[in-house]
Amino acid sequence: MTVGELPSDGLDVGDAVVLRWGDDPRCVGCAWVALSDALMGWGLSAVEDSALVILSELLTNAGRHARVPGQDIETRNLRMLGGLRIEVHDGSCKLPSLSTLDGDGDSGRGLWLVDQLADRWDVCPRAELGKVVWAEISTPAGSGDQSGG
Repeated sequence: MTVGELPSDGLDVGDAVVLRWGDDPRCVGCAWVALSDALMGWGLSAVEDSALVILSELLTNAGRHARVPGQDIETRNLRMLGGLRIEVHDGSCKLPSLSTLDGDGDSGRGLWLVDQLADRWDVCPRAELGKVVWAEISTPAGSGDQSGG
């Protein structure tokens, strides 16, 4: 797997929810509530189901496989022109394993789900130590949701 760059096209930096998560199993549920509230406020309810699954999978993976003692995991939910970007930042340089992207194994289905639900996703290095796993979802044509500023 090659490590990509974090794209910045279409972002409205005024529309972001950035949260940090310690080592608490309730963080995924709390992150869901924060994202759901943001999507409602941004008029992006059409992507809510996919967005919540993607967030859950990326945050769970970070907590299980990329937690660095003494460092929080950060989620960033960013409204984009025509959709949403979900980012999960962690302090580990270990890349996600993509060897089980077929979704048939006992594990590895999380990234398979992300791959199926997102328009695009990738992993890239952070400016500081660690990485960002991100995914973008576009609003469906004709959904009526407003995603512009």
